Amino acid sequence: MSLVEKINEDMVGAMKQRAVDRLSTLRMVKAALKNKEIDQRSPVTDAQAIQVLTTLIKQRKDSIEQFTKGNRPELAEKEAAEILVIEEYMPKAAGDDELRQLVTSTVADMRAQGASLGPKDMGSVMKAVQTKIQANGLRADGRLVSEMVKSALAG
Repeated sequence: MSLVEKINEDMVGAMKQRAVDRLSTLRMVKAALKNKEIDQRSPVTDAQAIQVLTTLIKQRKDSIEQFTKGNRPELAEKEAAEILVIEEYMPKAAGDDELRQLVTSTVADMRAQGASLGPKDMGSVMKAVQTKIQANGLRADGRLVSEMVKSALAG
């Protein structure tokens, strides 16, 4: 079952259970996926759906930050609840140790292939690490991965 089908199925379940907050979040997710589908004029793949969900989570985190600055904790809580619902459909988040291990192994592999890596090779190493993260069925915060890659290349 694709991710889009699972979201649709869970939306029907939320309607039956009268889970209003969950239902509104799932409708918002479905609308974002439908917009992506319309933009590209073809059905959304699971990888593209995960990108859309990642964007939605990032938007919610930014909103939480703004609401806390604006002294609106009730709105920040609502956004946090939406993040929890969206994350149910995301791959498991990689832990710090797991990420560090992936970064060091990727850098070691690239050096073993004869590449003399320095700070200028940040982009190629990032791409390789992100590919490994996705291949393992994980997800990670890009900023955290970037910091780890930067320290690995410096050391």
